[in-house]
Amino acid sequence: MVQIKSPEQIAKMREAGLVVAAVHTATREAAVPGATTKDLDEVARKVIAEHGATSNFLGYGGFPATICTSVNEVVVHGIPDDETVLKDGDIISIDAGAIVDGWHGDAAYTAFVGTGHAPELVELSRVTEESMWAGIAAMKVNNRLVDISKAIESYIRRQPRPATGKYGIIEDYGGHGIGTEMHMDPHLLNYVSRKRGKGIKLVPGVCLAIEPMVSLGTAKTEVLADEWTVLTTDKSWSSHWEHSIALTEEGPLVLTAPDCGRERLAKYGVQAAPDPLA
Repeated sequence: MVQIKSPEQIAKMREAGLVVAAVHTATREAAVPGATTKDLDEVARKVIAEHGATSNFLGYGGFPATICTSVNEVVVHGIPDDETVLKDGDIISIDAGAIVDGWHGDAAYTAFVGTGHAPELVELSRVTEESMWAGIAAMKVNNRLVDISKAIESYIRRQPRPATGKYGIIEDYGGHGIGTEMHMDPHLLNYVSRKRGKGIKLVPGVCLAIEPMVSLGTAKTEVLADEWTVLTTDKSWSSHWEHSIALTEEGPLVLTAPDCGRERLAKYGVQAAPDPLA
């Protein structure tokens, strides 16, 4: 069953989304050479507490931290620790979430540590992020779930190939519904699958976390012995971007973007819904 939210419930999700946005701002500033991933987790923990929210990652299925910190070839679900020290030239994807009054927010971004990053890494992050926005722009009333998947995949496939030969659209992980739980129906692929069909019809009140994950090589992944850390099987570096979005009568509302997605969606000719907290 897909959970349909009322405008009042979407407003609560917006509160949670703004906490996640604050976590992103703080961790981005802290992701510098010499910092450990545990340092970033502590920054996130403090921000969430300062906002009177709780973490939806900590304890989820036994996950031991407040955020996921995925460095270089790690795609998703990296566990913060004292041993992983960020180095100049690294990239790190930080996935964070928060709960306010029982309603969830969830979003991720890729950050560049230090300077001197190879052009293909900068382009990898840009392509991944922009494919997310293409997917968000396709979140329209009366579209189907597959229209989002198609928009994400099509954007990536249209881009010039990297020096490594191809972009790998990660197959084993994707987006999801979000609301009173962090992960809910429906599952959202970042590519089109005939086996999945067209998916649900998009109606006001549907809330989704749209999150493409793309590598500079394979689409295949493996999970380490800690049962959480996911990395590419060929060790190619990857990028992960995510926002939580509510579909309203007035269009998509990007719950985890400070401006509700207004600036980025305008490039696609899509008007973001107004902020319910304004």
